[in-house]
Amino acid sequence: MLVALAAALLGAAGGMAEGLDVPGTLAAAVLGAALGLTFSRPRAAWLVAVAALAAIAPSGVDSLAVTLLAAAHALCAARAEPRWIGAVAALALIGAAELSVAVAHGAGVPTILVIGSGWGVGLVLRERDQVAASLAERARELEEEREAHAALSVRYERARIAAELHDIVAHAISVMVVQAAAGQRLARDPGLTAETFAAIAGAARQAEEDMGRLAELLGEDGALAAAPDLALVEQLVARAAGGGLAVTLRLEGEREGLPAPAVQAACHVVQEGLTNALRYAAGAEVDVLVRGERDALVVSVENAPASHDPDLAGVGTGTGLQGLRERVGAAGGVLEAGPVAGGGWRLGARLPRRVAVPA
Repeated sequence: MLVALAAALLGAAGGMAEGLDVPGTLAAAVLGAALGLTFSRPRAAWLVAVAALAAIAPSGVDSLAVTLLAAAHALCAARAEPRWIGAVAALALIGAAELSVAVAHGAGVPTILVIGSGWGVGLVLRERDQVAASLAERARELEEEREAHAALSVRYERARIAAELHDIVAHAISVMVVQAAAGQRLARDPGLTAETFAAIAGAARQAEEDMGRLAELLGEDGALAAAPDLALVEQLVARAAGGGLAVTLRLEGEREGLPAPAVQAACHVVQEGLTNALRYAAGAEVDVLVRGERDALVVSVENAPASHDPDLAGVGTGTGLQGLRERVGAAGGVLEAGPVAGGGWRLGARLPRRVAVPA
């Protein structure tokens, strides 16, 4: 409203100062007042401006104030309308203004330049607004992608921590439960009972140490995990044997120069296989194989069928194999799990020595 009032006063005052008659002065005031419509009805604004310029033409006065108002209309039309409609508006405004110039026998060049310049400035402002809107939209999309990536990272970390806890707790609890069940049957023999409780205490201490290392890694940004080593496989087998599992370990082939992800995945395969054997095939023979081939590391844990009902039947949640499959896949390997001839079970993985990097 204030813009329309100020422009109307400018048009009327300029027209009176430059010798416009009363109808011409009123038309100049209407020309200025039409600028108030540029924000809500831009097309109506420049159409009214063209009509007002045509009404001023019979006065035969080349008015600077009128030319400036016409340039303002051309600027607003170029900024608010599509490119070709803005060009039509500019040409219409120039043509209507040129009528007064022709009647007044003026050159008309300044009028064309001023109105054309207004149209050009409006066009630049329109393109700037479009670029700003595009950048704002892109910024919004990037923010949404960032939030989605953050949520996915949190979800991945939670899954990774859950897998680590499963590897630590499931094995230790399986050893303790199997030993506790055996201790109940051997309670009359003090020596065997003491050995059983020693195995339980050892499994608990090992789990406590593993939990402490995990908590340290999660709590400190600069904490470093120990480098994976296949010697851990021997420790896992020895611990399982101490827990009463009839397990044998075979180490074959070249096992040096393996990538850390493959070694870490191999240790997790052995740990998961021994844990499942403790749960579902206690008392059965277990064969652990780690063989280094030319292009891969082969890991296998195979157990014979259980001789009696397992103490931990139905305890597992199934998340162990799922997490293990993800670990092996991240190392570029393939995991296999399923029954074997004779009623036993085999858990195996083939881990490449070199992981292909996509181009």
